[in-house]
Amino acid sequence: MGPLDDLRVIELGTLIAGPFCGQLLGDMGADVIKVEPPGIGDPMRSWGRGLAVWWPIIGRNKRCITLNLREELGQEILKTLVEQSDILIENFRPGTMEKWGLDYASLSKINPRLIMVRVSGFGQSGPYSRRAGYGSIGEAMGGLRHITGDPDHPPSRVGISIGDSLAATFACLGALAALHARENSGRGQVVDSAIYESVLAVMESTIPEYTEGGTIRERSGAILPKTAPSSVYPSKDGEMIVIGANQDSVFSRLTEAMEQPALSKDAKYADHISRGENQLELDNCIAEWSVQLRSEDLLTTLEQHGVPAGRIFRVPDMLDNPHFQSRNSIVDVAHPLYKNLKMQNTFPRMSVTQGEIRWPGPELGQHNAEIYGGLLNITPELIDEYKAKGIV
Repeated sequence: MGPLDDLRVIELGTLIAGPFCGQLLGDMGADVIKVEPPGIGDPMRSWGRGLAVWWPIIGRNKRCITLNLREELGQEILKTLVEQSDILIENFRPGTMEKWGLDYASLSKINPRLIMVRVSGFGQSGPYSRRAGYGSIGEAMGGLRHITGDPDHPPSRVGISIGDSLAATFACLGALAALHARENSGRGQVVDSAIYESVLAVMESTIPEYTEGGTIRERSGAILPKTAPSSVYPSKDGEMIVIGANQDSVFSRLTEAMEQPALSKDAKYADHISRGENQLELDNCIAEWSVQLRSEDLLTTLEQHGVPAGRIFRVPDMLDNPHFQSRNSIVDVAHPLYKNLKMQNTFPRMSVTQGEIRWPGPELGQHNAEIYGGLLNITPELIDEYKAKGIV
């Protein structure tokens, strides 16, 4: 089942930043109960390019119930579920849970061991906390958008919702740390994961580069400024190949692969700093060599010399790749509509307690009877009454 199969998680909220945290915990075996508004559900159920196939991934391993949290009765039902849970995840705008009487102070009185994971654009405190905040805004505020793209174009976005996913990942990390702390204290706590801070956390040394050296990183396209060679290079058949050989010993091996070993002794390229100062000239030199070889031959030559290099993969390349296949990085999951739906496996790998995909994202309210009747002992007649009132 996975290392977290003794934990119960309540997932509130929608879209990515909260639900991806729930996905990660569910992938590790946690019993994740996702709460959605009756008749509406999470908008992720209809997301995807061409087909609505994101929901089977982000909703996988979750039990789905419907519950109207805007109604007092719905709030009371949630509180009974909180009594039997370890973690609650929410990614509403800060203040929403307080408005519903579901703030941590109230919920921790019901269950002092509860860990409340709160994911938002700007965090639960500070002058921006009540603002609406999507991943794109957090990416911009955290500094990522400014350095993404080509220098002669406006700031670009990464091809995925990286800000939301980072916030969810840090939220998951915080939840696991809070679980460990609870082993000693016996009490839960709040995990406050802000999108902009999660982006900021991976911004390397950009802050002291400015405060100590006055340097502001700018957009640089395919290269990593002052770090060479580390870029994409053309092959004879037109395929671009990524080569990373900026470490001294690796650069020396690259020059041997190029049959130009004197380059590693040239004062312009002899060390990391000098290669960075002469980056454009060095990249052009490597490109003049690489374009003479077909991509397969280029990759073989670089591999034989121990130089990190690789193709730029698209999905078809991943599906056909023997390394992906040998590690089951992409798996088939039984699905009522798509039969064997391909999706990424659970990561990271665990040597003893490996997680698994037990089922894809369920139908809206699929587990109402199971949770309300089996877990909370609500009678079928009362469930029907709640349904008629729009509570479940």
